[in-house]
Amino acid sequence: MEFYGISSKLYIILYQRTAMFEQLFASVSSKISLTQEDFERAKPYFMAKKLRKKQYLLQEGDVGKHVAFVEKGALRSYTIDDKGNEHIVQFALEGWWIGDNYSLYTGEPSTYNIEALEDSELLLISAVSIEQMLESIPKLEKYFRILLQNSMVALQRRLVASLSLTSEEKYKRMIKIYPDIIQRVPQHMIASYLGMTPETLSRIRKQITIGQ
Repeated sequence: MEFYGISSKLYIILYQRTAMFEQLFASVSSKISLTQEDFERAKPYFMAKKLRKKQYLLQEGDVGKHVAFVEKGALRSYTIDDKGNEHIVQFALEGWWIGDNYSLYTGEPSTYNIEALEDSELLLISAVSIEQMLESIPKLEKYFRILLQNSMVALQRRLVASLSLTSEEKYKRMIKIYPDIIQRVPQHMIASYLGMTPETLSRIRKQITIGQ
């Protein structure tokens, strides 16, 4: 069977490759004006990777060689302290980036674990490939600069919230800003991200439900 002169097998490959970059194209287009031609030139710098639920993209002690863009699925980044307690640093759903930039650019072993919470489809890019891509497509410099600015603002807001808000206020803030995470991530992980015990979060959720 052929589609507009293209064999069915090749058509499927081309369709899957286009679909694999759908979220990335949407992310880029939401921040800068980039032609389809330039975006097509950017694609070869990325490597597609699939993770099953509970598989790791990065483990503590390994060197982070890539940063990942999430096309489909959900991941978390976390550390483990000396007592064996997990501390979740970041969640990443479709359209988000995740990785250990410190390890990526210094070559030092990572202190983070990055695990898939759902079956996930990622686009990976190395530090070298990022530099090569930005040299080839200068317009993307603005996209990554905006990402960095947004990341810094989010980090500052999270720091202020952790210091000034009550546990209930933190949870309500997360519901407002990240409703998708609340729906897709286990409650004990949300508690870890917010810096509270699962019991405290359970009590807060009950209080909110009663008050509605």
